[in-house]
Amino acid sequence: MRWLGSSILAGAILWSAVFAAPPPTPLQPAADTGAKTWVGRAAEIEAYLRTAPIVRTEETDRGVTRPVRAFLAPGGAIESMVWKELPPGRPNGYYESYKSEIAAYEIDKLLELNMVPPKVERKVDGKTGVAVMWVTGARTFSELRGVPKPPPAMAPKFNRELTRAKMFHNLIGDIDPNLGNWLIDPEWRVTLIDQSRSLTTTTRLVHEMQQIDGPLWERMRALTADGLSRDLSQWLGPPEIRAILARRDRMQAKIDRLRRQQ
Repeated sequence: MRWLGSSILAGAILWSAVFAAPPPTPLQPAADTGAKTWVGRAAEIEAYLRTAPIVRTEETDRGVTRPVRAFLAPGGAIESMVWKELPPGRPNGYYESYKSEIAAYEIDKLLELNMVPPKVERKVDGKTGVAVMWVTGARTFSELRGVPKPPPAMAPKFNRELTRAKMFHNLIGDIDPNLGNWLIDPEWRVTLIDQSRSLTTTTRLVHEMQQIDGPLWERMRALTADGLSRDLSQWLGPPEIRAILARRDRMQAKIDRLRRQQ
């Protein structure tokens, strides 16, 4: 398992200094979504994930959990989904849960990040797990043998994507940021998959931060205990919700140090 640590990204071109004004212009998802076909259609796809008939399944080799790919009835919102049972526990030495997957997606929506594909709770053959939209038109960093190098014209966009993704991983405490969980499409947009080991009570930050994305950080700062409890209590308990804010506090401390260095 290879990890997407700060050393791997050390050669990337830095972009969007944290504290410069004005803040970077947000990416515009409307006409140019690449593989992120769920943008603007999330509610429709969530509903289809919950109810679409499954016509066949096949095993996959993605990750240690070996999820099932389920093909859905033709003509619907999406062609196929990943389904994982993953009851909360430590089957491989790490705490994992399908509920963490769904909570990560809900946080992605709160942050308007659009990096995590739609996920819902669903029963398959009487077992409860998570159904995840299968992302097409993107390849993992692992398939590309490392973090890809963009053409110069795409470097600013790609490096902002990396910055935002690392901020998100730090906030949710994703301890499994390996190369197989990062996808890139032809538009140099990053998609993040497999957050089953995230959102525990750890307060450790998994990535060093040399820069941040200003608008995303403001949305992270706006998160509150009451709001997170309202939106995530079906998936996370109070200790896990408190840990989100504790990790954000640690991010704030690092950002304050960056400010002093600036």
